[in-house]
Amino acid sequence: MSVATALERGRLGDTFARLCRAYSPSGKERACAEIVKAELAALGLEAEEDGAGGALRGDCGNLLVRIPGSGDGSVLLCAHLDTVPANAAIEPVLRDGTWQNANDTILGADNKAAVAVLLALAARLVATPHEAGVELLFTIGEEVGLIGAKEFEIGVLRSPVGYTFDAAVPLGSLIVASPTYYRLSAELQGVAAHAGVQPEAGRSAILAAARGIAQMQLGRIDAETTANIGTISGGSAANVVPDRCRLVGEARSIDAGRAEELASHMVALLADAANDPECECDLDVTLERVFDGYRVRGSAPELVLAREALAASGYTPMLTTTGGGSDVNALRTKGCAVLNLGNGTEHPHEPTESVSSEALEGMLEVALALVDRAA
Repeated sequence: MSVATALERGRLGDTFARLCRAYSPSGKERACAEIVKAELAALGLEAEEDGAGGALRGDCGNLLVRIPGSGDGSVLLCAHLDTVPANAAIEPVLRDGTWQNANDTILGADNKAAVAVLLALAARLVATPHEAGVELLFTIGEEVGLIGAKEFEIGVLRSPVGYTFDAAVPLGSLIVASPTYYRLSAELQGVAAHAGVQPEAGRSAILAAARGIAQMQLGRIDAETTANIGTISGGSAANVVPDRCRLVGEARSIDAGRAEELASHMVALLADAANDPECECDLDVTLERVFDGYRVRGSAPELVLAREALAASGYTPMLTTTGGGSDVNALRTKGCAVLNLGNGTEHPHEPTESVSSEALEGMLEVALALVDRAA
């Protein structure tokens, strides 16, 4: 197969911009899903929607479409429909070859760049004879714990290997390790009192939380491990000893045992602080293993095929690790041999988020090469 034509490049940009304009935060992916379904229907393809939306109390399920080939080979390509919340309208503009948002919020290239590429791939495959069959999976709820991919029934898949373009690193990058991730949610309950008249009658939940947090190792712990306290709230007024404090944190490591150890230690430190005689607060804490990490062995078929496809597309394959998660974590846990590839986007989840036209076209070229190699 050849690289993208001028017509394909133009349509790819138009589709990407249209997808970005569709407001689709996690749980509200329907607008984006309807664009995908309409684009596929125009090609004579029907997307099957599963029941994940109902199970997760969202407005849309995961979408799966199959494009048969002339041979027996098959490959899965996956992208997620949701974005983090946008604080303003999304109006994509192309400036000096790079897509940005004209307004001060996210663009949505994470992961609508990949969604647009998969739709362009579908159009090419419908119009051009090809040997390998292709399954396109569009998931929901990736940004809130990979919940759509967790809900997806992989038993319906026919492809032995699969790929996502969901890593904000240069094209050519192959994510061969990703962390196990724990989320910590805690609430401390103390006793309110007048802070100026009788502070000794109160028990400060904020003080207990602060003492626990102060003892934690946070930030970069080692090359594979990080920890963070992301939000903290509590109290009612400056002159009231705060009787409640809530906090949310995380621990993650490519070493699963290290992630569990660190998360458990964070809980223990909060418990010690809550039990301190100067605080004496009740502690209610939840520790959730949100997703499992993985390491891909060098001889894994999905890695071998991807390296060949990248080389054929003119990219030097670069093996890398990440501190982030993706649908790959959930799908690999279910037994699906999926690999995450760099997509060339920059600054995801930020108002400066962007992706170049060159990166969009490069993703399409790599996707075409993956289909070729899958045959």
